[in-house]
Amino acid sequence: MNRPAQIIAAIVGPTASGKSAVAIDIARRLDGEIVSADSMMVYRGLDIGTAKPPEALRRQVPHHMINIVEPTEDFSAAQYQPLARAAIYDITARGRLPLITGGTGLYVSAALDDMSFPATDATNATRQKLQMDADELGAYQMHKRLAEVDPSAAMSIHPNNVRRTIRALEVYELTGRKFSEAAGSFKKRRYVNDTVTIGIAYPKDELMRRIDVRTIKMIERGWVKEAETLFYGGRSISRTAGQALGYRELRDHLMGLASLEQTVERIRLATRHYAKRQMTWFKADLRIEWVEGRAGEGAAELADKVELIIRDRYRKAFT
Repeated sequence: MNRPAQIIAAIVGPTASGKSAVAIDIARRLDGEIVSADSMMVYRGLDIGTAKPPEALRRQVPHHMINIVEPTEDFSAAQYQPLARAAIYDITARGRLPLITGGTGLYVSAALDDMSFPATDATNATRQKLQMDADELGAYQMHKRLAEVDPSAAMSIHPNNVRRTIRALEVYELTGRKFSEAAGSFKKRRYVNDTVTIGIAYPKDELMRRIDVRTIKMIERGWVKEAETLFYGGRSISRTAGQALGYRELRDHLMGLASLEQTVERIRLATRHYAKRQMTWFKADLRIEWVEGRAGEGAAELADKVELIIRDRYRKAFT
């Protein structure tokens, strides 16, 4: 199916919204390929906890930006951007539809928006100094330091997210610009190419239920064993990979600091908080067209709604 070059669809939403299953269905229907916009699916070995689509499905529907780095490596949105855009270009050059799919808002923007990242080196002295400060002073003091120079960035970054706090401070110290200004507001952003973005949302109670059910299923699939292999497999885990949702809680369990029951509850709560932050990010983007799921509704029914939006937007391309 040949269509105009550089038309793109994106499917976004909070964790446990089922966006990956919907994207796979849409890819089959519209001759598409998926470009993951998930900051943790880039890591090999983080499979169950990141809800990667099974390998068999990835063979049926091409996926890009999954399993591209080892968990021993740090990885950032700045590194993600050129690789994701190269994948998008390759897909469109072959006459297929790129489907950007994920819940990491910054990665979605990196792939789709006219935005750039300050050029920094992950090994530079500034970052090393900031990391040493964080190790000595702790997350709270570093976040307080960020709030003094860039209140807007501090408001958007969780106080416990040391990596993002350091990143924001690094941008400020190296460029003199506030991280919040460098990222820009959604009102100032524009898509690089012709893009339609569809968000999948559920009523709060239903999304919380889906998160709880998914957490239990992940444990049953062997998440604890996966975490054990990750942390005790003889390799040093990077700070970035170590931020993956749920893995820190599982590490505490493996160290005997919490029972499995307590760990599951901690993961549920952390995931709920994360989903709330995701929705805050995406709801600020008024370009997103939202599809609301209902209890008992499957991926196929949601895909029907998403397909209608894409076909309506790109009517000529699908006739």
